[in-house]
Amino acid sequence: MYKLFIKRLIDIVLSALALIVMAVPMMIFALIIRLEDGSPVFFLQKRVGIHKKHFMIYKFRSMKNSTPHDTATHLLENAGQYMLKCGRWMRLYSIDELPQIINILKGDMSVVGPRPALWNQFDLIEERDKYGANDIRPGLTGWAQIQGRDDLGIQEKARRDGEYVQRESFSFDLLVMMKTFGRVLKHKGVRN
Repeated sequence: MYKLFIKRLIDIVLSALALIVMAVPMMIFALIIRLEDGSPVFFLQKRVGIHKKHFMIYKFRSMKNSTPHDTATHLLENAGQYMLKCGRWMRLYSIDELPQIINILKGDMSVVGPRPALWNQFDLIEERDKYGANDIRPGLTGWAQIQGRDDLGIQEKARRDGEYVQRESFSFDLLVMMKTFGRVLKHKGVRN
């Protein structure tokens, strides 16, 4: 019952409330980006959703317009050269992720689930298949995120995503959300 109906209802309510509460701060972040590097303020990128269907994820742009588009930041050579000044602290505190509230409201994502892989992260997608982690909605935060985020290798990340699939419940989602706040405040496991 939780996985089929209640979780989606919670996602809709939380994302709608978050959009209302965060509207003014999000406008301020958008203005800061625009002043530093012009438009667009949002970064759209093709990601892998439930049952491996692709969708466009929304993020605040933390990198310059000249950055290669479909490359994960950690794979860029000298990634720092592409980072906006405001992008460093936005990533440090996961502010760049706030527009994903729209993805949650639309149904592309959930509040909690495996982080959506880039469409071309074939090794991660294949590894997640072993654990059924591609068969649930990806999340704004997830079990692998709070276990190490960018510090986890692909196999470990997929295994943690598989653990989430097995343990998915209201109480486990609450635990993940609470631990996420601590991780974000301490900015653990974040690579710029």
